[in-house]
Amino acid sequence: MLRVAIIGCGKIADSHASQIGRIKGCEIVGVYDREPLMAQQLAKRFPIKKAFSSLTQLLDEARPDVVHITTPPQGHFDLAKTCLEYRCHIYVEKPFTVWADEAEKLIAIANERQLKLTVGHDDQFSHVSRRMRSIVRNGFLGGSPVHMESYYCYEISKAGYSGALLGDKKHWVRRLPGKLLQNIISHGIARIAEFLAGDSPEVITYGFTSPLLRSMGETEIIDELRVIIHDVDGTTAYFTFSSQMRPGLHGFRMYGSKNGLMLDQDQETLIKLRGARYKSYAEKFVPPIVLAGQYLGNASLNLKTFLGNDFHMKSGLKFLIESFYRSIIEGTPEPIPYREILLTSRIMEAIFKSLSESVAEPTKDYVREHAATVV
Repeated sequence: MLRVAIIGCGKIADSHASQIGRIKGCEIVGVYDREPLMAQQLAKRFPIKKAFSSLTQLLDEARPDVVHITTPPQGHFDLAKTCLEYRCHIYVEKPFTVWADEAEKLIAIANERQLKLTVGHDDQFSHVSRRMRSIVRNGFLGGSPVHMESYYCYEISKAGYSGALLGDKKHWVRRLPGKLLQNIISHGIARIAEFLAGDSPEVITYGFTSPLLRSMGETEIIDELRVIIHDVDGTTAYFTFSSQMRPGLHGFRMYGSKNGLMLDQDQETLIKLRGARYKSYAEKFVPPIVLAGQYLGNASLNLKTFLGNDFHMKSGLKFLIESFYRSIIEGTPEPIPYREILLTSRIMEAIFKSLSESVAEPTKDYVREHAATVV
């Protein structure tokens, strides 16, 4: 039986506790939060043995094999380091760490102690994402990607999480180097990092505060971001984050030398894009029919998965946790290679460094538009 603990008992901890409960061969032996009432309420609502009042008490008494860290990012490094020193495997919610060198240190400690770690990029393990990965590995693109486009949107409102952020100038998100962006964009960046070559791609960034937020008196939060990425093999990628685009996209496109793929995370659809054109007027009629057939196929597959009771909102989280636990028990590879964790961290740090440098030396355009730009 794998013994599991959760550190940080906010909203995302509910998702972890729920999905862990779906997995055979494990149990949640304890939870901890610096606010004791948060730990107690989680323990009462899920089959959890005990809520603890201190981290060391949790680690000493519950003796977990695996710890899920679901706190704000500022605490990820110290908490993860402590858990590794107690010889626990760790699952860290996104973003993995605040700084890239912290990610490097945690991976070095894990390797030294022969422990495993992973990060909460569960979008990469949804049903549609796994289908995409399989098709890429089978050579459908015709080799490595030539170009990629990743979209990750977030709707800002006066209610819920974003409302709390906008209304509180001391909110913990504002203390992150990348603020709102740092807490959200790793899902979209990780999709790109999975298929990039090299360790330090070139990153060009443009970010600004949307007219909507400016009209609300907000000048600190950047909620529109455009990024160009270029790796050592010549592969390029665009990343778009927006609070204003409609429809709000959570998608990924890949183009190879032979064919392309188009993934829609919201609709759970994957479309194969034929690289070659049909001759003459056939191009006007055949592709729409083919695309219609693919969408119907996606709908049918989604319905089949739904009827099989494996089509819940957090199915990717369940698959990632299961794969991570399997890697611990059976010694299989980690579900997310450490190289991808590091590359995602480095790209994100490059983005936030670019934005902070442009704010430190504002251009006339920045003063006028509250924008941050680097070339």
